[in-house]
Amino acid sequence: MKKTSLLAAVPLAVLALAGTSATAAASADPPPPPAPGLVGGVPATETYSFMASLQSSAGAHSCGGSLVAASWVVTAGHCGTPYQVRLGTRTYNAGGEVRRVASRQVVGGDVAILRLASPATVQPVPIATSAPVGSATRLIGWGQTCPTRGCGGTPVGLRQLDTSIIADAYCSGISASTELCIQGGGGRGACYGDSGGPAVTGGPGAWRLVGATSRGTASTCATTPSIYGDVTAYRARILQIIGSGAR
Repeated sequence: MKKTSLLAAVPLAVLALAGTSATAAASADPPPPPAPGLVGGVPATETYSFMASLQSSAGAHSCGGSLVAASWVVTAGHCGTPYQVRLGTRTYNAGGEVRRVASRQVVGGDVAILRLASPATVQPVPIATSAPVGSATRLIGWGQTCPTRGCGGTPVGLRQLDTSIIADAYCSGISASTELCIQGGGGRGACYGDSGGPAVTGGPGAWRLVGATSRGTASTCATTPSIYGDVTAYRARILQIIGSGAR
């Protein structure tokens, strides 16, 4: 968990980053807030085995997620309950493994976990124990690559963007103990369709999950930082729920 900032942030408009093709959630789920995608990123340089595309029954991408155990995916709570997930591929509409979603549980804030109907065989990502300010992070997702809502569809190819965790003062409306402020602006940052997707630290073969994309801090993507659920803050709770399925 990162340290709490004592500085106040300047209020900004807030948007959630779920895709416009999001599948309907179960009737008990609240309507999703606005969400972000990766603007200014580059094509994925590797196949992230843990990367998940949350999808409708027709295979339409809505949000991202991270496989943290064979039968469990971490995502954003506002993404609702998808019909299925596709895992371990650079193209959301082909390759990898497809698994039905059995249930969803919100663990806190805007962080939720999905239980898969059958275990995946691809490698999950461990949850980091902390996410200090200044840590280099990599954002991964299929969010739109242009900055305004509706300006483009979901890219077929997975994208990534290297950035960092910054002080809470730069993110209006952040919950300092359970959320992360991720650097963005200057045409670089998360956007619509990236919600739920990972912020990771480390490197190839040693990635660690620190965050799940939650929302932006301005009405246009990649102009200001974004807010991510601090998955490390919920690590103990998540491991308690998934039990022996954890790494």
